[in-house]
Amino acid sequence: MDAYMDAARGRVTAGQVFTHLSLYNPFTCSWEETSFAVKDGTVVGMGEGYEGLETVDLKGAKVVPGLIDAHAHIESSMLSPGEYARVVLPRGTTTVVADPHEIANVSGTEGIEFILAEGARSPLSVKVTLPSCVPATPHDEGGAVLTAEDLAEFVGREDVVGLGEMMNVPGVLNGDPEVWKKLGLMQVRDGHAPLLSGKDLNAYVFAGIQSDHESTSLEEAEEKLRLGMYIMIREGSTERNIRALAPLLTPCTSSRCCLATDDRHADMLVSEGHIDDCIRKLVGCGVSLEVALRAATLSSAQRFGLTDRGAIAPGRRADFCVLKSSAEFEVAATYVRGARYQDPGYQAPVSPPPVFRCRPPAPDEDLRIEGEGVARVIGLNKGQVVTDDLRMRVTAVPDFEQDVLKVVVCDRYRHGGCGVGLVHGFGMKEGAIAASVSHDTHNIIAVGVSDEEICLAIREVIAHQGAVVAVRGERVTALPLPCGGLMATEPYSEVCEILSALKEEAGAMGAVRNPFMYLSFLALTVIPHLRVTDRGVFDAAAFADVPLFCEDE
Repeated sequence: MDAYMDAARGRVTAGQVFTHLSLYNPFTCSWEETSFAVKDGTVVGMGEGYEGLETVDLKGAKVVPGLIDAHAHIESSMLSPGEYARVVLPRGTTTVVADPHEIANVSGTEGIEFILAEGARSPLSVKVTLPSCVPATPHDEGGAVLTAEDLAEFVGREDVVGLGEMMNVPGVLNGDPEVWKKLGLMQVRDGHAPLLSGKDLNAYVFAGIQSDHESTSLEEAEEKLRLGMYIMIREGSTERNIRALAPLLTPCTSSRCCLATDDRHADMLVSEGHIDDCIRKLVGCGVSLEVALRAATLSSAQRFGLTDRGAIAPGRRADFCVLKSSAEFEVAATYVRGARYQDPGYQAPVSPPPVFRCRPPAPDEDLRIEGEGVARVIGLNKGQVVTDDLRMRVTAVPDFEQDVLKVVVCDRYRHGGCGVGLVHGFGMKEGAIAASVSHDTHNIIAVGVSDEEICLAIREVIAHQGAVVAVRGERVTALPLPCGGLMATEPYSEVCEILSALKEEAGAMGAVRNPFMYLSFLALTVIPHLRVTDRGVFDAAAFADVPLFCEDE
């Protein structure tokens, strides 16, 4: 410590001195013409007069602290953690708070260990919140069950910073003993409370849950903010909430707002960006760059008690990015602990094995719909994870006139059967798509025009032991996901190339934009309103399985 103090006081030479820069200060939301000194990756001093073994002249460039993603599922990128880091680090992100509940639902504690170990191999700082809901609800059966006792083994581990999103809202409100044991594990507790309001929201906050990333309207976010919650303004592949929530972010509220990507496919990360993309979109919605940067840096660090980052100041990590001299927010270079990030190249992950103990469905037996009349139909919402509970008279499927297709969920863990539902909004006129990415249990899910193509797509997923698949006639396009059936193990460039081919195929079928992300959420029982599971149709509002057909309305 004496060496650091001497360097801070200018009595000894620092390791590096960065000069001639305009630094964004999130404490004041202003820019300062300054210099700063770094020793062993830590900022020791601000201002002129420091000497270093190396002097880096930034020639007047703007510098901002390393960007922080406050809530993400690395698995949703379909990239291994190492490849994920290779994509987001050049875009200025130096810290990601990751909830590994996707891989944990497949592989249990082995999945959490995988994210921690792979994160530690990368220059990207991966902080983990422990997945609180494995399975997501008591109704669901995935590949694992994690109890409070299981999670307690990770408390106190390096890089574990809190309890992940508490999706079991009924369990919280009704005092479920196991849920409350989990809440007692850690002081930092993330929430997940879509559309929760009024007295039930009061009770949810009273339980000690401090943040939410599921707000889809300004009114919803404002109510949660007034009750003291941190609001994570989210922009994923389908969960596009920035436009609606941008007015929430002001100089007065920026200390309680963070930025999050939640679920972004690899191709969106490459083509649009990461937190840098969120910043650009907020500025495009009228938020000042300085206020957007506050949410992207210090606010996220403070939310998780990360006092060693979020700003360039004495005692904090020298994580920062140098901006291009362009009108838009663009990163020219990223520094981690004072060292300029250089792409290390591809490294194969040491991944947990996939879990597939399922039988392919038979079109005439497993996919048959029994009943007729008014059906409960899942309605897609553009740019949202929330679905509509539609009631439609359906006489034949597919129903192109009403845009109604069959959606199937196949149990991949226990040789179980299939659940069948109906969905409106995919727009497909031919073919089928399927995936082993199906939040949160990650059974196999498929939607398509014909039973034969649906079954073929599911068989291809099983054959690859995890994949994203498009079938059009006899033409099959597949992205293998051998890492737990969720992530590819190939370089991100190859993954993006196949994703592009998959989307091209889906587009040729007439499918909605980002169909695979929409598909992946159709089985997510903790998001209103209608879902489909391996048991059949699920009503998230009633928190119960319901029949496909109901009485005429």
